[in-house]
Amino acid sequence: MQFTLKFLFEVTDMNKKTIEDISVNGKRVLVRCDFNVPLDENRNITDETRIDGALPTIKYLIDHNAKVILCSHMGKPKGEPKPELSLAPVAKKLSEKLGKEIVFAADDNVVGDNAKKAVAQMKDGDVVLLENTRYRAEETKNIDSFSEELASLADIFVNDAFGTAHRAHCSNVGVTKFVKTSVCGYLIQKEIKFLGNAVNNPVRPFVAILGGSKVSSKISVINNLLEKVDTLIIGGGMAYTFMKALGEEVGKSLLEPDYLDYAREMMDKAKAKGVKLLIPVDTVVAKEFSNDAEHKTVERGGIEPEWEGLDIGEKTIALYKDAVKDAKTVVWNGPMGVFEMPTFAKGTNAIAQALSEIDATTIIGGGDSVAAVNQAGLGDKMSHISTGGGASLEYLEGKELPGIAALDDK
Repeated sequence: MQFTLKFLFEVTDMNKKTIEDISVNGKRVLVRCDFNVPLDENRNITDETRIDGALPTIKYLIDHNAKVILCSHMGKPKGEPKPELSLAPVAKKLSEKLGKEIVFAADDNVVGDNAKKAVAQMKDGDVVLLENTRYRAEETKNIDSFSEELASLADIFVNDAFGTAHRAHCSNVGVTKFVKTSVCGYLIQKEIKFLGNAVNNPVRPFVAILGGSKVSSKISVINNLLEKVDTLIIGGGMAYTFMKALGEEVGKSLLEPDYLDYAREMMDKAKAKGVKLLIPVDTVVAKEFSNDAEHKTVERGGIEPEWEGLDIGEKTIALYKDAVKDAKTVVWNGPMGVFEMPTFAKGTNAIAQALSEIDATTIIGGGDSVAAVNQAGLGDKMSHISTGGGASLEYLEGKELPGIAALDDK
């Protein structure tokens, strides 16, 4: 109980200092952003959502005469410099979006001669971007020596990377030990406002939609949300484990046999709590995992041995649309099918469309659901699109996020 109350207080009252609570005038401000953006083979950025998400904080700091030093990771270089994971394309894109030069400090050791020189030459309102923090092996191990190097560049630390807030690394947690002031930016503030209110103080009816491939990765989320929601909708690959738990055939569909008992337990818990738990009533099945595969729609329980489920069917779409139409708060995490293949994207697109048309607070909880909503061209119709996949999930589980816990209290 104590933990729940602490968590409730932490998220809904946002008792962490923000950039507006301190003076940044003339100060060197190190900002941990989430610039882990997808690149194509020519190293062009294919989705700018995370860069756009960082802009309000960066602009505020520029407008308030701070010397702005940005840092982020990209991909998993595993502690060594990999040119294909350099943040150089991000510097270029930021320059375009901010309409000013961003100095890129291209040091393989992140805090090297280029970074030190660039920071020493900064005037108020200037912006420097450091190289990929994960070029350093210490970063993900949260080793003090690298945290101290990062802190040596700055007077103030701002965490605005919600996407990594569930990890304790040098650039979001370790660094706070070596600067006097650590606060959050607008992005983290917004994430906490939407996710925190949804989970702890939702306007009802509250509906959660969980999809994606694995029950195992959503166990704690399902468990926690069953304490909060009025309706829980299950889709995607994880639905087949629930079907199998009911004794139904699922053919070659994705299945986690070790989680059948858990699925039964969750269905029993939903019943006991008076929560509506919905699983697909029909399924689009295919002979193989391919966009061009032979496919058909079958009723629940009718998946034949050589077929696999790759999307929800029309009747399920109608059922799920009906379940969200009167909702006032909806949290969605995980697609309804293999939305990357147009043939099997119908269910996911229909849910995105349905959420764009209802009068509710709609929160897209990171990861593939964000890509799905953007692919459907409906991103601007949602109340909030979370920038963190794993962080959103851990938040929905009710866990404390180290990257937020490390910031100064008000």
